[in-house]
Amino acid sequence: MESQGAEVARKRMKPAMDENEGEVGDGIVDQIEEEETETNIAGSEEMELSINRILEKIENFTQLVSELLESGKTLFKDLSNEFEERMILIHKEQIEKWQEEIRELRLLDAANEEINAVLHNARCLLQNIEHMLPSSGLQQQLLVSHLGSDVAAANQG
Repeated sequence: MESQGAEVARKRMKPAMDENEGEVGDGIVDQIEEEETETNIAGSEEMELSINRILEKIENFTQLVSELLESGKTLFKDLSNEFEERMILIHKEQIEKWQEEIRELRLLDAANEEINAVLHNARCLLQNIEHMLPSSGLQQQLLVSHLGSDVAAANQG
């Protein structure tokens, strides 16, 4: 390629020279040829350096992108694991809370059933006593007040 450039320069130079200047012109053509060759070589070296710098930038950028992708993957994986663990913990805490509410409701229901049974028994006793006693109002009031205090004590216990 360099020799083609020199030949083109030589062809351009020849028509401009007179025939008398043949030998002097050949010296000038040789000098121009040498300068162009040096310029092409220097230009090629500069171009190669520029290309190498760009290739190095490409390599560095590619490495940076690769590292960022890896760190991003790791970050998202860690965040995903952390998110999953946190969601499982929240679920577990909520389930435990609701199970505790169920236990409390069952205890409350059992206590209510026990109290209802005591009250039912007291009503039955009162009805049986009313039928057995003569219709003396004072005796019934005393009996009801006595049974009422027993029922109240059962409700508290």
